[in-house]
Amino acid sequence: MAPSVLVNSGNILPGPHLHHLSRRELSVNHTQAITLGIIAVYVVVIALLWNLPYVRWVLWPFKMLVIAFHEFSHAITSVLTGGRISSITLDPHEGGVTHMRGGKQAFTLPAGYLGSSLIGALLTFCGFNIVASKIASFVLAACFLLTLWWARRDWWTIGTVLAAVGVLVAGWFIEHGEGLRFVVLFIGVMSSLYSVWDICDDLILRKVNSSDASVFAKRYGGSSQCWGVIWSLISLCFMVCGILAGLAAFKQSFEQMEKDSKGFIPTKI
Repeated sequence: MAPSVLVNSGNILPGPHLHHLSRRELSVNHTQAITLGIIAVYVVVIALLWNLPYVRWVLWPFKMLVIAFHEFSHAITSVLTGGRISSITLDPHEGGVTHMRGGKQAFTLPAGYLGSSLIGALLTFCGFNIVASKIASFVLAACFLLTLWWARRDWWTIGTVLAAVGVLVAGWFIEHGEGLRFVVLFIGVMSSLYSVWDICDDLILRKVNSSDASVFAKRYGGSSQCWGVIWSLISLCFMVCGILAGLAAFKQSFEQMEKDSKGFIPTKI
């Protein structure tokens, strides 16, 4: 029986079953739909917690980590463009500061926001799958502990960051890592949108002048608000790419993911 492919003037046209396959690959299954819903909830919840007095302390350890991603991105870009790092300081009250010598500021200044957004997109991608989230959790735990090295050292900071590491560890033991997947997804969403919330907070709500965007505007022209909006749009594009990649790469159901997870450092309460 001839295959369902039509040939016309040298062009190969897909038959009906190939059209069906294409539609199926681009569809969103039940598990992915739930993940997308959770991402939407995270966006709303984090936006509220970011701005509400007192309640926003819940985000403290995760905000510390995202600030660390921001500063690490500055530092890595500086080194890659010929600079040297003098010091890194992290403080959720005042933000982070990276003291650099040399490097190309046209790249190092936007690298903080764009780098943390790219990391967030990768974590969001991993959050679509349990095994990928397990792998990402090792990197996150290391970054949390490195954060303590540069962070302002007081008992509150130490305690909350260690508690966040504890949340990562606890996630391993919930349905073979299903809980861990949602923790990784939460951090990914927060890091992806950090530039949006922080730029809005600094440049629109509080009109702070000492931001990366304002320094970039002074050196290379334009306004800090303009560059802030551009970087925020790029960050949103990174996040969308992370979500689309997760939808394309991880089609497993909850049951299939749990079965796969049992073969990679299996754990369950």
